[in-house]
Amino acid sequence: MKDITLSALLEVIGDLFSDEISIAVSNTKEYIYYRPSKRVNLKITKHDPIKEGTIAYQAIMSKQKVAEFIHRDVFGVPYHGVAVPIWKEDEIEGVVTAIYPALADGKSVVTVKTADGWIPVPFSDVVYVESKDKKTFVHSDRISGTHKYSLQDFESLLPKDFFIRCHRSFIVNVNEIKAIYPDAHSTFLLAMKNGDQIPVSQSYSGYFRKLLGF
Repeated sequence: MKDITLSALLEVIGDLFSDEISIAVSNTKEYIYYRPSKRVNLKITKHDPIKEGTIAYQAIMSKQKVAEFIHRDVFGVPYHGVAVPIWKEDEIEGVVTAIYPALADGKSVVTVKTADGWIPVPFSDVVYVESKDKKTFVHSDRISGTHKYSLQDFESLLPKDFFIRCHRSFIVNVNEIKAIYPDAHSTFLLAMKNGDQIPVSQSYSGYFRKLLGF
């Protein structure tokens, strides 16, 4: 049997964890491989230098495994990560980093801006979050308003138990789905309890089906 190439091995590992965990591989200076997940994307590209403050940098400096929460000021997205050094004899050659989405930070509401002011909305009351016209809209049964966070920020903020990204422009509360209808090209249409309809795009349809178990 032919030897397995490093690139092929990394792609298989990426496929195994593509839904929840991003994988980054670096030497001691720069990233040589990055595979984003559907839950968190740090937008690393090949040959990007390793930044101070990242867990990859910490693993290289400390010469040991590092597991830590990293705030959004490093990559613009908060995340949890585990970085493990790659050794060759007594030298560190690089680092493999697993990047997990940040869990909710203890907040239980999202405060949205409306024409009348700012209104706190409990997570459980949010029907869906939408990105439209370069703005982020939060929709509940009572109100709809805007928020300064991007959709990617909301993926990290909202509880994973009942919020799912179903489209590049939508995150939905699965408890607010009334029915799921098949649509063209292996996609779906969600009928929400408030009467709105939300598309599930083809790129998210397999992930969506797996999480909802149908």
